Amino acid sequence: MSGDLHRYLVEHSSARDDALLACERETEELGGIAVMQMSPEQGALFTVLVGAMGARLAVEVGTFTGYGAICIARGLAPGGRLICCELDEERAATARANLERAGVADVADVRVGPALETLRSLPRDEPIDFAFIDADKPAYSDYFEELLPRMRVGGVIALDNVLQGGRVLDPSAQEEGTVAMRELNDRLARDPRVEVAMVAIADGITFARKL
Repeated sequence: MSGDLHRYLVEHSSARDDALLACERETEELGGIAVMQMSPEQGALFTVLVGAMGARLAVEVGTFTGYGAICIARGLAPGGRLICCELDEERAATARANLERAGVADVADVRVGPALETLRSLPRDEPIDFAFIDADKPAYSDYFEELLPRMRVGGVIALDNVLQGGRVLDPSAQEEGTVAMRELNDRLARDPRVEVAMVAIADGITFARKL
């Protein structure tokens, strides 16, 4: 997609308000790691999707500065909750501030620590409607397996960066994250527990709906 076409796409999604734009600017100041932030079109999609699902409980693995958390939280049904897993205390503090500025801090619970520990602490009798995985790629499979039993039937797990900048097609690309993502992509496409759609938005998103 050309730069002009991408701008057109963003401009014809719901407008980003001051809170989202401020989060973008703040994240850009971090330098190269800012690429970890969710893209505007992806954020708009998640707000629409979470809202269309009527989601009341959502989980995010990898919160960074909070852009995606804001978008997910804004789609939740009244009384809904978002549990955010973030390893880095400084990033968690930034995310909390951005959630506060966006007016959704009251529905977002940012938990600091290894995400697997947070996920394993979640009860299995409180079904999750929507989950988003955007953290360390080698652990994606572990996050997925912890989340799936806790999802309601029909619930959706979204996995980010599944295309790895196109490196999933390059057999010579043997970085740990790319290899892990390539193997997980292959497994999910054959997994009888879920219905899967891989979408070419940003760096690729897989949506896995629990059957």
